[in-house]
Amino acid sequence: MRRLWRYAFILSGVCLIALLAVSIVVASYIAKIVPTTPSVEALLNARSAQPSILVSADGTHLATFSRGQQQQINLDHVSPFVLEALIATEDHRFYAHRGVDVSRTLSAIVHTLRGDAQGGSTITQQLVRNLFPEQIGRSRTMDRKLREIITAVKIEKTYTKDEILETYLNSVPFLYNVIGIEMAARTYFDKSAADLDAAESATLIGMLKGTSYYNPVINPERAQRRRNVVLAQMLKHGSLSADEFAALRDQPLQVRLTRQSDPFGVAPHFAAYIRRQLIEWADANDYNIYADGLIIESTIDDRLQQAATEAVERQSQVLQDIADVEWARSSSRLISQTPAAYGAMRKKIEPFSYFWTAQPDLLDAFMRESPDYKKAVAAGQSDKEALAKLKDNELFMSRLRDMKTRLEAGFVAMDPNSGEVKAWIGSRSFERDQFDHVAQAERQPGSTFKPIVYGAALEQGLKPDRIYPDGQVEIRAPDGSVWRPTDMSGFSGRMMSMREGLIYSKNTITAQVMQEVGLPNVIRLARDVGVSASRLDPVPSLSLGTSPVTLLEMVSAYSTIARVGQYREPVTIRKITDRDGNVVAEFNTEARRVMSEETAVELIDMMRGVVRQGTATEVRSRFNIVADIAGKTGTTQNNTDGWFIMMHPDMVAGAWVGFNDSRVTMRSDYWGQGGHNALLLVGDFFRDTLKAKRINVKAKFPQPKRPPPLMVKTPSDDWVNKVTENMELIPPGYGLIQRDGAATLLVAPDDGTQAVERAPAPGADEPGRYLSGIDPEPVPALRTETSGSSHNAGSAQSGGVDVAIPDAIH
Repeated sequence: MRRLWRYAFILSGVCLIALLAVSIVVASYIAKIVPTTPSVEALLNARSAQPSILVSADGTHLATFSRGQQQQINLDHVSPFVLEALIATEDHRFYAHRGVDVSRTLSAIVHTLRGDAQGGSTITQQLVRNLFPEQIGRSRTMDRKLREIITAVKIEKTYTKDEILETYLNSVPFLYNVIGIEMAARTYFDKSAADLDAAESATLIGMLKGTSYYNPVINPERAQRRRNVVLAQMLKHGSLSADEFAALRDQPLQVRLTRQSDPFGVAPHFAAYIRRQLIEWADANDYNIYADGLIIESTIDDRLQQAATEAVERQSQVLQDIADVEWARSSSRLISQTPAAYGAMRKKIEPFSYFWTAQPDLLDAFMRESPDYKKAVAAGQSDKEALAKLKDNELFMSRLRDMKTRLEAGFVAMDPNSGEVKAWIGSRSFERDQFDHVAQAERQPGSTFKPIVYGAALEQGLKPDRIYPDGQVEIRAPDGSVWRPTDMSGFSGRMMSMREGLIYSKNTITAQVMQEVGLPNVIRLARDVGVSASRLDPVPSLSLGTSPVTLLEMVSAYSTIARVGQYREPVTIRKITDRDGNVVAEFNTEARRVMSEETAVELIDMMRGVVRQGTATEVRSRFNIVADIAGKTGTTQNNTDGWFIMMHPDMVAGAWVGFNDSRVTMRSDYWGQGGHNALLLVGDFFRDTLKAKRINVKAKFPQPKRPPPLMVKTPSDDWVNKVTENMELIPPGYGLIQRDGAATLLVAPDDGTQAVERAPAPGADEPGRYLSGIDPEPVPALRTETSGSSHNAGSAQSGGVDVAIPDAIH
């Protein structure tokens, strides 16, 4: 017996020592992980978490940055049935424990070891997982459970029970991007949380066990069974009487799903862009844009944004009507150069009917690329079966055709002086197309890239009057291939100046300029002026805009030109303040000279010619814009992309027009050109903006500095005969015209010191005839020939002298 007592004493000692050792290990482990759990300060921040707000420069709300749709409410604005259902089901000893229910936890462990997995988490522990998903996690490990318990105890020491309940109900996630009981009540029952009855409260609390599994919209039977379990718990704990439970048990769910619309604001694509920028900034500066209640003041101007929205809506619909009508007819002949004609016809046709009839293989290709087709094939259907079933699905086919043939657009406007973005339209409708055609879409810019080529040439010392032959050009690439650029207007066979090459958007001239300047210099300047992110392929065709870029990059580049050669990174945020009104960050960019002032002024003047007599004259004639403006149009192969960017000393705005799928294009060459499609959006915006005096109509770009020109108004007949007999090339800025039956040499320098007036034109193909008067447009360089000799098509006879007129090149 004595020996037994001795063994028992030794065993108890060993057990005590072992227990002590385990306790020390556990205590050491807990002491080690306590500092890694959320601090009291973190708890306070989580409790007071507020989403950040984006506002315009005028203070208008643009967006709320939160992890989901959420509206925080006080506990007294929550139905008492919600509280009773929550406590009865999730934690009926909530008011008795201090964060951890030991008896419930031990019971859950026992049941789990028996194979009946049960949860033992209190409401406070669940709150920990909701507030700190990254720090705590959701894995089923002892480490995670200990972190959860420690943090729950901290919460119980920091907050009252009612504060814990309020925070829990405001932070618990539901489906459909909904967070908190208030938004859940509005989403599932179209009422506030204060008005929920017992059955509705039980339905929402029942979802917390598994929001997807017990989704009352998708799985109503499961949700109803789960709701009744919650009602039974409310009966068990005295929240419901037996009669009330019996009446509610068989009641249908009565869910009325009401998706809460996101508050898109007036600049939704811009807000999405800002969110991406802010996340990077917040990570680098230890802020949380979803919880710190920051106020972000953007650069968006309310009135300019509204003008841009209306211009895009109005003109995109005009262009949609044109595309619908042109692709509804078998004939490809241009119907009209007047948009109104298409609007009248739109009601009488089936949009794109000929397009689909003529390209059945393309329709099949679109179908094969759809998720519906891929799902059908994955389920075992053959290609033929899947296509046949989809074609029989009228709703699917209608949506597919509509999606593929919906014209899209992007628009952005920037103040070149400050670099601030003032208006941003990423698509025609954010609800239909959230893809941003300003900063995300990379499309070929076409001829809008050409000013960069000519700018590089001017930087290398080439002059605007440098001449090149307008004929076949062959450029051999490093791989041995030969590139032969062409123009829609063909080759004129005459010598053209560099200035004319840009004004009339001549590919042949631009290619020769690029060849003389060198691709490395063109690419270097493109990077410097603002095309900084998109890939620029070092191939000769780059000069014609074949490398895809974003609209934001191109408008930034034109802003550099308008800023007379100084680059500023686009500014979208002015400042950020915290919830107490303290400024925590301010944003502005330094101007950096990347192009000489002389080059920029000369390039602006060349681009003035584009809107005065080149490919963008419609912006003046259609929209009656009389301000000092310059710009460039752009059109890519097969009319896939239409571009137009216009500069004013106080505003640079650009637009892209096209279809998301490049296999769908504008049909006619006329309406497929940027000078007739994207130009409409920019012209509409500028017209309204100038009319509203949002920019100064009298503002002027600097003029090129040149020597005073020789002024000859009425030369003698001997002088004229001498010129014509010697077949001399009249210098740039001079032109022969007919006036009172006599030949007259008129000087029209590019710097505008000599005012001239366009003569009544005998035909649209004679853009070079002028009379002295009021219009400060330069006369292009012309070659003269004696009367009676052969001359080029498009020449104008003038007092015994034939004057060759530049072709109207688009």
